[in-house]
Amino acid sequence: MLTHAQVWSAIDRLAARAGLSASGLARRAGLDPTTFNKSKRVTAQGRARWPSTESIAKALAATATSLETFVGLVQPNGGGAATPAVPLLGFAEAGAGGYFDDGGFPAGEGWDEIAFPAVNDEHAYALEVSGQSMEPAYRDGDVIIVSPSAPIRRGDRVVVRTRDGEVMAKELKRRTAKSIELKSLNMAHPDRTLAATDVLWIARILWASQ
Repeated sequence: MLTHAQVWSAIDRLAARAGLSASGLARRAGLDPTTFNKSKRVTAQGRARWPSTESIAKALAATATSLETFVGLVQPNGGGAATPAVPLLGFAEAGAGGYFDDGGFPAGEGWDEIAFPAVNDEHAYALEVSGQSMEPAYRDGDVIIVSPSAPIRRGDRVVVRTRDGEVMAKELKRRTAKSIELKSLNMAHPDRTLAATDVLWIARILWASQ
């Protein structure tokens, strides 16, 4: 029997195969960005809401996925263990309070999830890029996987949060006890040099959808 949970899990796996979040998949398919969000899967009265065949068809077309492949995503590996997931948050929301602890680890409510098996850091999380400020490195709708536990070296791409709540993705140029020098990923934006005391945390970007 095909269940509500199986169909929605297959959509999540379809998005992950394309390197997208659920909302990113919806946008690529020309749908409302919230079409596949977890909040849309159950009504306010607690009733299960199923995705329409039209929305599934558009998602398959947008990702060049056959119906047979999608059916395989309903019960991958013969119905075995589900693909591990990491917490997902929109980049624009990352500067707001309540989503991270002081060490830069995910905390609080409001996180979504994205299936992504190739992560060894149990504290890793995903951020969905919005806008054009990080082009051409990262485009609107791209998902980046961030590890707050990974070692950071010069030349690594990183996410930095300041004590003022600003969150940015840059390339690490130099790091000393007193300052952090960052190279912009977009030539239209200047490089930044921050006092070490002004940085709340810095985390390495492990992967990005392209």
